[in-house]
Amino acid sequence: MVTEFTPAASTLGGILIGLSAMMLMTFNGRIAGISGIVGRLLPPYVGSDVGGALLFILGLLAAPLAYAAATGAPFAQSVSGNAALMAGAGVLVGFGAGLGGGCTSGHGVCGIARLSARSLVATAIFMATGFATVFVMRHVLGG
Repeated sequence: MVTEFTPAASTLGGILIGLSAMMLMTFNGRIAGISGIVGRLLPPYVGSDVGGALLFILGLLAAPLAYAAATGAPFAQSVSGNAALMAGAGVLVGFGAGLGGGCTSGHGVCGIARLSARSLVATAIFMATGFATVFVMRHVLGG
């Protein structure tokens, strides 16, 4: 499988992610860490903004639909059809986010922007793990 290099779309996406993270911090005083936002949708709800978290997640889901509607271009996202592989990957990502005290969006976007050494280390580990996973999946297992 070949992934297309899309510098314009990637740059625009990065700008939009940065703006949304900045707006969430400015207007709500919250870090735009997706694992933390999803966590606010789960019990216990004490002191959490369930409505705001739900709107943020709905915005993430609606964005590709809005893009397709605005441009007339379809969007494509491919994932494995192997349910066991996907479940295992989800568990590992969840465990990693818990162990790392956040996810790539919280550490990689917000933490590094705040010059957090902890976030820099966490993001380096996330990225190295991602690189190793892609290498193994594509070149060792042939997936």
